[in-house]
Amino acid sequence: MSTTLQLDKAPIGQLLFTLALPNIFAQVVNMLYNIVDRMYIGRIPEVGPLALTGVGIAFPIFIIIMSFSSLIGIGGAPQAAIKMGEGKHEEAEKILGTGVTTLLILSLTLSVIFFTFGQELLQLFGASDDTLPFAWDYLKIISLGSITIQFALGLNPYISTQGFALFSMVTILIGAGLNIILDPIFIFVFDMGVTGAAIATVISQAVSAVWVLIFLTGKKTRLKIRLSYLKVNPTYLIMIVTLGISPFIMQSTESLLNITFNRSLQLYGGDLAVGAMTITASLMQMLILPLMGLSQGAQPIMSYNYGAGHIERVKQTFNLLFITSLGYSFLFWLSLRLFPHIFIGFFTNDPELIQTTTYTLSIYMAVVFMFGAQISCQQAFIALSQARVSLFLALLRKIILLIPLILILPRFMENKTFAVLVSEPIADFISVVTTVTVFFYLFNKILTKRQMELSLKQTKVLPK
Repeated sequence: MSTTLQLDKAPIGQLLFTLALPNIFAQVVNMLYNIVDRMYIGRIPEVGPLALTGVGIAFPIFIIIMSFSSLIGIGGAPQAAIKMGEGKHEEAEKILGTGVTTLLILSLTLSVIFFTFGQELLQLFGASDDTLPFAWDYLKIISLGSITIQFALGLNPYISTQGFALFSMVTILIGAGLNIILDPIFIFVFDMGVTGAAIATVISQAVSAVWVLIFLTGKKTRLKIRLSYLKVNPTYLIMIVTLGISPFIMQSTESLLNITFNRSLQLYGGDLAVGAMTITASLMQMLILPLMGLSQGAQPIMSYNYGAGHIERVKQTFNLLFITSLGYSFLFWLSLRLFPHIFIGFFTNDPELIQTTTYTLSIYMAVVFMFGAQISCQQAFIALSQARVSLFLALLRKIILLIPLILILPRFMENKTFAVLVSEPIADFISVVTTVTVFFYLFNKILTKRQMELSLKQTKVLPK
């Protein structure tokens, strides 16, 4: 059965399992890579805790680089899937071509900016005299390898949106698996420390990028990179950016959020508090990345059937996504509450850092059992090409709520570190309740409007 017939006809449960499992597995492997990367760095002889903190300070810039790949990849892939559902294959490939060229331009621009102004930015983001050398050693290599990250992460959604979940999974497996192998070689065998970790990352992403390009120019793909379409078409670029701005803000504001946390915790708790937040942020990835993998499996089903007008299949897919996401977030929260030392022990054996991180987790992760509802609703808006509401929800948690709370609460509370950390559960609770309420208010209206549009086209009231 062809991929489009599977998206159109196969049972929803079977289809979601088939598409989501490779994405979840790939995200888990990618998560393990990030965890193992920091495990190695945290155990560098003599300087491990400082090196771990330095990489934690540089990581927001890494997130910024990745967020631009989401702008083009996650912004363009659902648009291409909807065009495929409408039977407009040429337009779908033009969207892909615009995405490829835009990623190239973005990667070159980001490399110049971060390599030129990287050290000043790291100091602005909270690097101390002790941690700046480690942060810069990591960032300067990552910034030079920006093009590999952009192509590997920015083009992979165009594979998964066609229903080729296994091939999309292999992209991440190649990068993460190779990185896990190369990290100890460059860090310890070649004695390159943090620089070695960054080199391993760039090499791994380069191999992933080559894999993606080979697939998207090969025989299996339905969306193919064609030389004649490798130009920035303003119409398609606007479509991509309009939808991609929400995931871009979700990721880039994660960077701004990390910067705000790091600066505030550096001020009130020093390097130890920043190191604890580095571990906490890694554990937060253990929650978010599998949820993102699940929603990425649901996205092509919802986008294609939304474009084709199969509204009931869109509803069934979302319902299953919502229940599964909420179940995972609850189980993760429960495990973290019961066994915090096991999770923290993956990153450090320093008693003082373990104690500080345990305290940080108990506050920061207080309401993450609700997070599955937030991710599933927000990603469903993206799958249905609802750019405005998705943008608002992306801004709500971090920009409207969390960052102001981090800056304001310490002014009114005696325990400044607690005030910074408690900002997270307050913002999480408000944003989850708001997102779920908005989604269930608008969901049926969006689908009803789509049905009316298609009915009007079929009766030739509107031009095809």
